[in-house]
Amino acid sequence: MYNQNVWRLIPLLPACGNIQMAIDKWLLKQHECANHPPTLRFYTWSPSAISLGYHQKQYPQFWHDLIWQGDKLDVVRRPSGGRAVLHQGDLCYAVIASSMGKSRMQAYTRICQFLITGWRSLGFDLNYGQAGRGYIHNPNCFGTATGADLILPDGRKFIGSAQLRRGEAILQHGSIPIAQDANLYNMVFGFDSFIHKQNTTNLFQNLSQQNIIDTLITAACECFHIKMEVKPLTEDEWTEISVLCSI
Repeated sequence: MYNQNVWRLIPLLPACGNIQMAIDKWLLKQHECANHPPTLRFYTWSPSAISLGYHQKQYPQFWHDLIWQGDKLDVVRRPSGGRAVLHQGDLCYAVIASSMGKSRMQAYTRICQFLITGWRSLGFDLNYGQAGRGYIHNPNCFGTATGADLILPDGRKFIGSAQLRRGEAILQHGSIPIAQDANLYNMVFGFDSFIHKQNTTNLFQNLSQQNIIDTLITAACECFHIKMEVKPLTEDEWTEISVLCSI
């Protein structure tokens, strides 16, 4: 058994989309089976990719043919719901835990508190969004904000999150665009979508990625009343994760 008050912290990990999603699925399964403690991790996508929500069926087919900086842009399906997210210049987080609330929104509120607290200490006041009427028909996650997303006071979407639940165990992961390229965003979602987004990435010019991560880790310890134990993935764990990549 593990101590619920001691979470595992997996160091920042850059990897391709299939691997990142396999890691999140593996962590959720292990936690669901009581084989693994609650976990927080941060990661980036390399090469850049577009992730689709698990149930998302409608999206432009030309996404499969996009080239960015000499590499084909991956199109990867997440195990969680929601709409498409561009993973280039963004920082992703994943929380795998249990007993976060009986309903989906209770869990969102409980987990997102560490994001709100952390960003507030960095000078950003975040609030929950509210889904617009066009959300279902918009393939772009950052084109609209739902009650599970965090927005700035002027309405700009700041963090998009999605969940997958297995009994009491829950995976919540999300994307924070901190240095996205405007040209690539336009290629994927169109110029009008970028205007709607209003280039939130300019807000991060004075913040380093590590500064953001360290602040969010401190906020997680405060909000969840826990301690963190830094523990990279082991060779045996990588072996198990690699099986999920091939499914």
